[in-house]
Amino acid sequence: MGVRRGCLDSSLFHMLVLVCALSQVLFVGLVTGQTAQLSVDASSQNGRTIPDKMFGIFFEELNHAGAGGLWAELVSNRVQVTGFEAGGINTPSNIDPWLIIGDESNIIVETDRSSCFASNPIALRMEVLCGATGTNACPSGGVGIYNPGYWGMNIEKTKVYKVSMYIRSSDSVDLAVSLTSSDGLQNLATHTITAEKGDFAGWTKVEFDLQSSERNTSSRLQLTTTKNGIIWFDQVSVMPSDTYMGHGFRKDLATMLANLKPRFLKFPGGNYVMGNYLLNAFRWSETIGPWEERPGHFNDVWNYWTDDGLGFFEFLQLAEDLDACPVWVINDGASLNEQIPSATIAAFVKDVVDGIEFARGDPKTTWGSVRAAMGHPEPFPLYYISVGNQECSKPYYKEKYVKFYSAIKASYPDIKIISSCDISSISAVNPADLYDVHVYTSSGDMFSKTRMFDSTARSGPKAFVSEYAVTGNDAGRGTLVAALAEAAFLIGLERNSDVVEMASCAPLFVNDNDRGFSPDAIVFNSWQHYGCPNYWMLHFFKDSSGATLHPLTIQVSNYDQLAASALTWQNSNDGNTYLKIKVVNFGNKAVNLNIAVAGLENGIQEFGSIKTVLTSGWLRDENSFQQPDKVVPAASPITNAGEQMGVIVDPYSLTSFDLLLDTNTDKYPLLESSFHSSM
Repeated sequence: MGVRRGCLDSSLFHMLVLVCALSQVLFVGLVTGQTAQLSVDASSQNGRTIPDKMFGIFFEELNHAGAGGLWAELVSNRVQVTGFEAGGINTPSNIDPWLIIGDESNIIVETDRSSCFASNPIALRMEVLCGATGTNACPSGGVGIYNPGYWGMNIEKTKVYKVSMYIRSSDSVDLAVSLTSSDGLQNLATHTITAEKGDFAGWTKVEFDLQSSERNTSSRLQLTTTKNGIIWFDQVSVMPSDTYMGHGFRKDLATMLANLKPRFLKFPGGNYVMGNYLLNAFRWSETIGPWEERPGHFNDVWNYWTDDGLGFFEFLQLAEDLDACPVWVINDGASLNEQIPSATIAAFVKDVVDGIEFARGDPKTTWGSVRAAMGHPEPFPLYYISVGNQECSKPYYKEKYVKFYSAIKASYPDIKIISSCDISSISAVNPADLYDVHVYTSSGDMFSKTRMFDSTARSGPKAFVSEYAVTGNDAGRGTLVAALAEAAFLIGLERNSDVVEMASCAPLFVNDNDRGFSPDAIVFNSWQHYGCPNYWMLHFFKDSSGATLHPLTIQVSNYDQLAASALTWQNSNDGNTYLKIKVVNFGNKAVNLNIAVAGLENGIQEFGSIKTVLTSGWLRDENSFQQPDKVVPAASPITNAGEQMGVIVDPYSLTSFDLLLDTNTDKYPLLESSFHSSM
């Protein structure tokens, strides 16, 4: 839609400027400016290298993050994409969300235990009572079943979708497989399966492509016929053909992750690893191999079925696709409500060692050969194992932990093992390479935790802050103030990166239809997505891993709302080197900041430096599907770049000053090359 623009007279223009200025005061609470001095020692001899895996991501299957989210499968059985196991092992059972097209006078649908897959014994039996003609003719369009997906399937015009299913019938078959609108009235694509009597007497896999003629963001898959008889269905799947890297991940969501340049991927949870009960814990060996043979399991912590299409292999593949190091959180024989005693933990220990062999073993090994058969003969670089999830207080944890530690180190001494206990519990008899830290708190307390590790002993195991988030009233569904508090916390981790080796936020994803935990970094539905302010905040830290941290000091009177760091990093896109100075202003005063940089071996170029700011008009501003860019970073050129420069830091803001150094005098970056080019 075009916008007609006209001229404003000068008085009206000045009035609008005044209104804008007043609104800024009212929303942000701008008060009299504050003066501060920031001094950076950028000399190479005083710099310290930040760990090369400092900032990464943590994925947990909650909020339908995987099933109905990152995993691109469109068909749901309640929330399972393969067989009909979600309704339980007893038959007949619930087939939700599958629904019937027709009524009981012309179709009967139920489940039975006739599947050809031992691990997925439940199949769907559809008996059609009507026919194509005669007194008992089927309704126009036929009868059958349909699946609405995860709150609607996003079907895009001209896109190709790969359909597969298993069919069995003693009768002849004339079945229409269609993608339609949610009410079935708009047909987007159809393929007809025909077979003579006896052709499908045994279970037969049928595969084909559907190309959509139109777009519909709330579509469904339907299977219809006008031919009487009985047909069994199992393992029904619809996958987009253009997934991320061709590996089954929803492209837009995986791209959001890739743009953060994560250096590690921790998976698959969280409480999801444990389950409320061990019956429902994540078992890696049941999530590998052909997807039809994966039994799936009930995610009883977050209350939905997971088909485990996104399994152990897929997590390792995702890490590889993101150029991130996998960090596997293992089940150590404990759920939230029960645990295996130390004396009988041997089977769980062996299971973990087998899992490492699956990831890293030679293709000729028992489990390495399974990985190779799945199409990945090269080992995955699995070098981090986290034993359990927040379990140090459980009675048997420390005893069991030592058994896992000893067995893993005996076979894989190069693996770093992460303990659930804090540093005070780690000793020669209870060793660890890293210890897990979780921080969930209010925005004010999170800001104060910028100094959380200042007094930590500089020797011994390093901290892995694998979960942190602002929670509570001021967190909302992802607010500006929460993002700023977390940014200050991460600046503290940068400063203490000699004792903190890795960090990741939590949770990562939320399907807007299942907000089991808020806030989250990325929000999505079947066809839309946006980053919350804390997602965009993470972009300010994506170049920190492996960068050189420089000492700095801030001098300011009666204003303790600033946090800052300085580091040099190289832009992989253009080869330029930058001095990045990040400043969080967590207060309501604009700050006149005088920056002084000393010790540079090369100067700062006059042109090519960039200022990037994350702020908004109100502390609790959030992004949404209606306003996905309400709180996003804004970049602009720095016109006075130099070793001495005066800048203004907005109240309630995160600001990055990327100062282009003189190492490559013939290269000048585009304004957005260091930030927005990878979004």
